[in-house]
Amino acid sequence: MITIDILVTQMTGLQRQDLERWIANEWVRADRRADDYVFQEIDVARVRLIKELRDEMQVGEEALPVVLSLLDQLYEQRRRMRELCDLLRRIAPEEMRETLARYLEEGAAAVRADEAASIRPVPGPIRR
Repeated sequence: MITIDILVTQMTGLQRQDLERWIANEWVRADRRADDYVFQEIDVARVRLIKELRDEMQVGEEALPVVLSLLDQLYEQRRRMRELCDLLRRIAPEEMRETLARYLEEGAAAVRADEAASIRPVPGPIRR
């Protein structure tokens, strides 16, 4: 656990008022202890992500909720896919796992082929 003062001191360029606004906007979860906020490791990672989106990727504060929501959805789907893969490893027969692996690889190859076919050459300069 880390307090808001320590977090602001340790993270270059992070302003307390920005972090408090992110908490108020519910982009960052913080535990309230006495008269201070404290953060767990996962919360600190979220603060780093928001700061990187804002400062390095130039994502404006009006777009941040959308970007964060999409990232949260992506992370949730990755977590669910890991759970599904773990479950299949535990309960599915080897033959079924091999069939699924082949099907997924063939599907990925088909998608790559479709994407390659849909790429049109950019016309060059017109010569007379």
